[in-house]
Amino acid sequence: MAQVNFSRALIFCLLFYQEKSRPCWRQKVIIGKTISHYKIIENIGRGGMGIVYKAQDLKLDRFVALKFLPPHLTSSDDEKQRFIHEAKAASSLDHNNICNIYEIDETRPAPGEPGDGQLFISMAYYDGETLDKRIKEKPLPIEETTDIAIQIAQGLAKSHEKEIVHRDIKPANIMLTKEGVVKILDFGLAKLSTQTKLTKDSTTLGTIAYMSPEQARGDKVDSRTDIWSLGVVLYELITGQLPFKGNYEQAVIYSILNEKPEPVTGLRTDVPVELEQIINKTLIKKPEERYQGTLDLLVDLRKMKKEYKPGDIVPEKNENSIIVMPFVNMSADPEQEYFCDGMAEEIINALTHIESLRVIARTSAFTFKGKNYDVGEIGKKLKVDYLLEGSVRKAGKRIRITTQLINVEDGYHLWSERYDRDLEDVFAIQDGIHLLL
Repeated sequence: MAQVNFSRALIFCLLFYQEKSRPCWRQKVIIGKTISHYKIIENIGRGGMGIVYKAQDLKLDRFVALKFLPPHLTSSDDEKQRFIHEAKAASSLDHNNICNIYEIDETRPAPGEPGDGQLFISMAYYDGETLDKRIKEKPLPIEETTDIAIQIAQGLAKSHEKEIVHRDIKPANIMLTKEGVVKILDFGLAKLSTQTKLTKDSTTLGTIAYMSPEQARGDKVDSRTDIWSLGVVLYELITGQLPFKGNYEQAVIYSILNEKPEPVTGLRTDVPVELEQIINKTLIKKPEERYQGTLDLLVDLRKMKKEYKPGDIVPEKNENSIIVMPFVNMSADPEQEYFCDGMAEEIINALTHIESLRVIARTSAFTFKGKNYDVGEIGKKLKVDYLLEGSVRKAGKRIRITTQLINVEDGYHLWSERYDRDLEDVFAIQDGIHLLL
């Protein structure tokens, strides 16, 4: 596994070198000029995917946003046709939370001027700001964050219904109008962006930081990669920081593939447990364990918004709150880890059915796996009173499971039990632990 990760890192380094050595592209100064039937007014944005201008549509007398694509993105006829195909598909997405694409056109060189025309997209112009500018000062309020996440998910649900995956959801691609309406930008461009994700410019680390694990590995992606990216955005809106960080590209990619983010409730105390659970589920590394569809994510976000009451977020102390820690593998066989994790998961699932008991989500609990932790610190971070931990030792077909329930306030054991059974009796052991609680 280490060799595979190293090889991937080497490939990323080579790609980075190739992009860094490419001459920097600059758009000619065109402010005040008229291109096709658009009069260029001002530059309103610049990034790896091109330069954006505010322009006046002289035919329909309205403002539009024109995005001029860097020549290297459509340097061949195949790339150009692929882009046009993607943009046509994106233009069919008629939804309030998706930026409208009006047309695709191409500049024409003056007679005698060398070079080909340059592709540009005419899009709706919105009076507002991109989300990356909105969150520069401080994390957003819970209500506003939830509303923004719902609107993004609504737009993605529409695109996923048409089997269109954005692939580059990040704050810079999300416009927030002055009326508070979210508009997702750059649909149809993301397939081209694979060439620029590793360039060393001001957007490099930001773009990589929102990649899903499967995208970072270069695997085939589907709607679940957009769900992951939305989870990263949601985490950032809540905490003011990214869940996966690093000082250079390979470090960020390593973090995405291998590390677990710090629990949001450890960074901000007023976050509802339900919202933390939603974020955790979007950021599960295995796509098959993540939200399987944007509509499922929308259901949970809307339910959380409906039940949310400002000022009554997380109980300061709740006698009926517990965290089940990952069970420790005491056997020599590393494959036993799966059994240990499964044991903890089954107990968590069983406890969640008790209405009077608040159970910390598996993804939050498993962030402490393999780490030395202080029970009092966990209690303060996650606002729980009790902690259940355990260990598993296997010998042949016999298994020994030791569990203990701890009061996190003073660190004292409330009870401890040891189970020596045949491996076939594992479900009975799980039920026994559940009943003791």
